[in-house]
Amino acid sequence: MDVLVILMLALLPGLCDSDWTGNIALGAKTVQSSTFIPLFGSANHAVDGNSDPNYLHGSCTHTRLEHNPWWRVDLMDVYSITEVTITNRGDCCGEWISGAQIRIGNSLHSNGNNNQLAATIWSIRNGGTETYKFKPIKGRYVNIVLPGIFKILILCEVEVFAKPKNTNCVSGRRNWRC
Repeated sequence: MDVLVILMLALLPGLCDSDWTGNIALGAKTVQSSTFIPLFGSANHAVDGNSDPNYLHGSCTHTRLEHNPWWRVDLMDVYSITEVTITNRGDCCGEWISGAQIRIGNSLHSNGNNNQLAATIWSIRNGGTETYKFKPIKGRYVNIVLPGIFKILILCEVEVFAKPKNTNCVSGRRNWRC
């Protein structure tokens, strides 16, 4: 029996090795509380796969000056999300992201801004990229909300990573072995 199992594993390696390396937010549906200049600041720019931190190059989001600006991605299915990576604007204004919250859940009540808090962004240097890791949180929606008055939210890339649907998997760096 042991020889048969070893033979099967050698001939069919895909049966016991499942890597989950994808950014599940890439190209997903997005929305934000407002848009400063639609050509440059659209919500979908945060999931376009281009992490260029220069706003004028057209790959960053940008809300208007408002109370509690927010951005949301709809993953179209519920995932056990374990990390979110954010690239901040680099040509100016990097400090504006300070205090933003990453929220994950299934509710659209209050635009999803009351879903479970996964992490708070205290700072990301101008043009920098930071990864926020946390215990798995189940959700379809990932929100970035910046609480406060007279705030502007700018995101140059948002990547979302989750556990695979197979619950017998263990984690590696964005890789899962099942």
